[in-house]
Amino acid sequence: MPNISSVREFLLLAFADTRELQLLHFALYLGIYLAALLGNGLILSAVACHHRLHTPMYFFLLNLALLDLGCISTTVPKAMANALWDTRAISYQGCAAQVLFFVFFFGSEYSILTIMAYDRYVAICKPLHYGSLVGSRACAQMAAAAWGSGFLNAVLHTATTFSLPLCQGNAVDQFFCEIPQILKVSCSDAYLREVGALVFSIFLAFGCFVFIVVSYVLVFRAVLRMPSVQGQHKAFSTCLPHLAVVSLMVSTAMFAYLKPPSISSPSLDLVVSLLYSIVPPAANPLIYSMRNWELRDSIRTLLEYTHLQQIHL
Repeated sequence: MPNISSVREFLLLAFADTRELQLLHFALYLGIYLAALLGNGLILSAVACHHRLHTPMYFFLLNLALLDLGCISTTVPKAMANALWDTRAISYQGCAAQVLFFVFFFGSEYSILTIMAYDRYVAICKPLHYGSLVGSRACAQMAAAAWGSGFLNAVLHTATTFSLPLCQGNAVDQFFCEIPQILKVSCSDAYLREVGALVFSIFLAFGCFVFIVVSYVLVFRAVLRMPSVQGQHKAFSTCLPHLAVVSLMVSTAMFAYLKPPSISSPSLDLVVSLLYSIVPPAANPLIYSMRNWELRDSIRTLLEYTHLQQIHL
């Protein structure tokens, strides 16, 4: 019976058997990855270069863009390489690193999204106290807490998962090393420790989700009382994108980790994992810039400045 010491590599899910489809998957991954790099890179540049965006809301959006880049860079490049080189293998150490960084970036991103809900609540419901409650020092402390808690959570899950003996081979039915899929190849009497840790993390995530929902209920109540239609539109333009991102991320991640085994299948697992691991990092820049004129205007100014610099060169 193979154990943790005898497994030197894992075999990830193969998307296709024919070379043409493998190259098509590589091209699709490459397009999504470049779109995520471009979109999040533009947000990082716009927030860093424009002083009018040096506010708490955009500071947290900058953190979100950094985490999105880290999250998608943890999974997609390896999937692209496997599709290009016609292989399924990932080393044991590479799989552990993938789990560590993905859980770190994903958990930190969820914490940042929770903080962003608090930021919108204070900005709209308690505007007179905004400067004292969400000042520069408080922003830095909240962001550091989000990154730090995400790292500790990732270390806990990685150490627990990879301390389990593996009794069901080394084939992982996913395009990246995902904890539920690794638990499937572990010994049935040993994986309950990690299941317990997962349940604890899910309860914490659910608590954050309740906090986000309550914050936005209070925000929308305050917005609907605003006498100015322009004020309502501005408030909704900053809140609705955030709510859309949270809803997509939470619903798909909870389904991936909590769905009953009776409805589990490789194709369903793949679709759900794509929705929570790849779609948000690629779609977040579009979602946030679509209704936010300040961000759109800053990105447009940045692109025009870059274009003029190229002309002069």
